[in-house]
Amino acid sequence: MSGSHTLGRTGEEIAAGHLEKKGYRILHRNWKSGRRELDIVAENDEFVVFVEVKTRSADFILHPRDSVTREKQRLIIYAADFYLRIYNISKESRFDIITLVAKGDEFDIEHVENAFYPTLR
Repeated sequence: MSGSHTLGRTGEEIAAGHLEKKGYRILHRNWKSGRRELDIVAENDEFVVFVEVKTRSADFILHPRDSVTREKQRLIIYAADFYLRIYNISKESRFDIITLVAKGDEFDIEHVENAFYPTLR
C-alpha cells in the first residue's frame, strides 16, 4: 500500500471517529456505486450526511478542502442521490467535508458542515 493511500485510510479512520464522538452514527464507509464513491455516510437526528474526507501531509500546496472541485462535488451528489434512492431514505441530506493535515503523528482536523449544496450544474 502506498504512503498516500495509507495516509488517506488513516484520515478516514480519524474522520469516522470524529463523527462518532459528535454523536453521528456511521452508516457506510467507502460506499461505491460504479465509479462513484462516498467516503463516509453518517446520520444524526436531523440529517443523512455525505462526508468527503481529504487528508494531506503538512507540506501540501493546495488546502485539502480546495481539492473538492465542482466536478468532484457533482460525482458525490450523483452517488448520494443514488444512495438515497436505493435505501429509500427521505431524511434531509447534507454534504460535509472533513480535512485532516498530518503534523507528525498528530492531525489537525477541520469539519466543514454544509460544505456544498446539491446543485448539478
